Amino acid sequence: QVQLVESGGGLVQAGDSLRLSCAASGRPFSRLAMGWFRQTLGEEREFVAAINRLGDTTFHGDSVRGRFAICRDDAKNTVYQQMNRLKVEDTAVYYCAAVETTFTAYHIRRDTYTSWGQGTQVTVSS
Repeated sequence: QVQLVESGGGLVQAGDSLRLSCAASGRPFSRLAMGWFRQTLGEEREFVAAINRLGDTTFHGDSVRGRFAICRDDAKNTVYQQMNRLKVEDTAVYYCAAVETTFTAYHIRRDTYTSWGQGTQVTVSS
């Protein structure tokens, strides 16, 4: 079982930047494909970004592409999400997700992931 702990959320103004972190434990990090999702009240959890277990392939959702960047540091068992030029509509609870795999693909489907963090709130004010 993988344990995931997110951090780095907060209250910022539109145009600011934030970096989210997600520390993983319980399984070899190099076997984990990782992803970030976000959710607002009453809405479904939305895909934000994914990175494969090798760290050499990433994919970002349309709404964040060019502003957000996912990366991983296997020495620290941590995946990051750098969020730049934040918008009010980026306000959400952000969740880190993991799935253990032997393949090198990234994953964008919510139901592919088997482990989830508790979430961290990001609020962007105008």
